[in-house]
Amino acid sequence: MSTVKVAVHGLGNIGKAVIDCLLCTRDIDCLGVVRRASSLGTQPLSLRGVPDYASIDALMAERGRPDVVIICGPSRNVPVDARYYMEKNISTVDSFDIHSEIPQVVAALDSAAKAAGKACITAAGWDPGTDSVLRALFEAMTPVGTTFTNFGRGRSMGHSVAARAVSGVENACSITIPIGGGKHSRLVYVLPAAGASFADIKQRIAADPYFSNDPLDVREVGSQEELDAVADNSHGVLMERIGASGSVSNQRLSFDMRIDNPALTAQVLVSCARAVTRLNPGCHTLIDVPPVALLPGDRMKNIARLV
Repeated sequence: MSTVKVAVHGLGNIGKAVIDCLLCTRDIDCLGVVRRASSLGTQPLSLRGVPDYASIDALMAERGRPDVVIICGPSRNVPVDARYYMEKNISTVDSFDIHSEIPQVVAALDSAAKAAGKACITAAGWDPGTDSVLRALFEAMTPVGTTFTNFGRGRSMGHSVAARAVSGVENACSITIPIGGGKHSRLVYVLPAAGASFADIKQRIAADPYFSNDPLDVREVGSQEELDAVADNSHGVLMERIGASGSVSNQRLSFDMRIDNPALTAQVLVSCARAVTRLNPGCHTLIDVPPVALLPGDRMKNIARLV
């Protein structure tokens, strides 16, 4: 069995979960974690014995070149980070989650990937990601119809990161609440930094593109303990489509899951780290990736087992 060599970029909630998934995966070897120099040596329980480095160059000097870097930083940093690693002759996978910007990111990274002769997979979580594949399959099954994707109730990693990045915020948690028909509201709990104005924070969050298109409720908490009481990792989705196959209407399709958000995002990223080594140069999303490429083992054996 050939082994894919992987490095992890970042040790936040997703990075920690990626390490857990990698340590449970037999055909992928985790060479190390790239993180801020000021953080080196901290969080030993999260590292699970995996070495950490202040740069990819330091990692390569000690462990060799990885085949893939799994990018676990904020979505807004992904285009720059992915381009940087591909210029180092390393493929990347990421869970970029700003839906409206995905076409532009794919176009930009496609040019960078082809220039470097590498493949990358972007927007590879569960939504965008595996849910995107299901939406595509639903449309293939019922070409005429309407699909509603209802998230939550649950904690959104991307929205929480965006809220924490707002000036004056010490920490924050964003909860997604489904209101039906594919629409959602956002409930954001904020722990302000010392001396920060909560009223100003509310205005900044409301103006952020992550939050500006949905009903929003921003609430102040007075301590980290209060925030911890609402910041669990649960999430989920209910996807429903009613449409027609040929001239036959009233075809009803549904998919429902309740999950730990970082764990599932991490597992998708790890499966994509395997798949990206099997793809041609360029930028791909999960609807571009053959499902069999995500799986360990021999293609024909997987066909015999699953088809």
